Amino acid sequence: MREILLINVTGEDRPGVTRSLTEILAEHGVTILDIGQAVIHNFLTLGMLVEVPADAQSAPILKELLFCAHELDIRIKFTPVALDKYGDWVGQQGKERHIITVQGLRLEAAHLAGVTRILAEHGLNIDIIHRLSGRIPVETGSRAPYACVEMSVRGTPRDVVDMRAAFLVLSHETGIDIAFQVDDVYRRNRRLIAFDMDSTLIQTEVIDELAAAAGVEAEVAAITERAMAGEMDFKESLRERLALLKGLDVNVMENIAKNLPLTDGVERLFKTLHDLGFKIAILSGGFTYFGDYLGKKLGADYVYCNTLAVKDGKVTGEVQGEVVDGERKAFLLKKIAEEEGIDMRQVIAVGDGANDLPMLSMAGLGIAFRAKPLVKRSARQALSTVGLDGILYLMGVRDRETEASSAI
Repeated sequence: MREILLINVTGEDRPGVTRSLTEILAEHGVTILDIGQAVIHNFLTLGMLVEVPADAQSAPILKELLFCAHELDIRIKFTPVALDKYGDWVGQQGKERHIITVQGLRLEAAHLAGVTRILAEHGLNIDIIHRLSGRIPVETGSRAPYACVEMSVRGTPRDVVDMRAAFLVLSHETGIDIAFQVDDVYRRNRRLIAFDMDSTLIQTEVIDELAAAAGVEAEVAAITERAMAGEMDFKESLRERLALLKGLDVNVMENIAKNLPLTDGVERLFKTLHDLGFKIAILSGGFTYFGDYLGKKLGADYVYCNTLAVKDGKVTGEVQGEVVDGERKAFLLKKIAEEEGIDMRQVIAVGDGANDLPMLSMAGLGIAFRAKPLVKRSARQALSTVGLDGILYLMGVRDRETEASSAI
């Protein structure tokens, strides 16, 4: 008679525990149906679902396992599993799977309680939880490390729109970022990433810096704010702002470019993306001079921005060529993906303004970064509390993997 057993092992972790137990099972021809192991602070939790051969008896096997556990000073528990219950469990493997990524400067019990409450309300079951961030020191260092955990969940949300809205509210109330992604092969095989420039790769709007040099900073900043919030058409806002810059000496651009403040985490993110073989694009409603400067500094493969029209060393207040607005960004992103032979589901797009929404919506992973409320509500994913390198967690990259890469 076939027997199925669930074996649970707990105790202090040490080399050879799993080997010793599986060697005993191997001697009796036992089949491993499922296995999972986790170690937290040197404490081992190991589970194995096994099938005892029909021509074997479980009693001698359990006796040997108990003796082995005693010698290893670990605890072991056996639970018989009925064949029909096992069949029900196997039948659940076709259910949808999703990845929940929770990150912030620190994670508290209240944060995870809020996330797991929402998951339970929408009928999702957590299969696996593991930490992506490095081990967190208790002492306060010069820079607080990020904290991030990833959950693998099973099931179909009762109302995915309502669930995302609940995550957004929780994120706003607690200062953490929560991402909800379908767990599929495309998530694990991203190949192209596109960034907006202003207020995404850099912590400023270049046009505001130009406006400061021209003495019209307040007027331009007010128009920029309205455009990024989606309160006015981007092309119209660009026309109005450029008109205010008419007559500006182009010599000011070099100094502005050299002093552009990079967003936290940009350099670490770009190094990792290069190491992983990503194609990188900058698609910006900003200006070519600064996009090219930044693209060369960071190592972007593609740069598309607006070109300032210049005459006699002065800005004319107009754009030369086609305006790079939201629709143009989406067109360029699709064009690059096609040229590189990359499926759009393997594409990541990152931006902060309303003019980024078209490319965020068409990418496999669209991320609103420190974005205006309209953009955060409209994008599928949002990052607000950590640096731009928080994107690595959404890709499933662990801190220790980037640290190992840096050491090579």
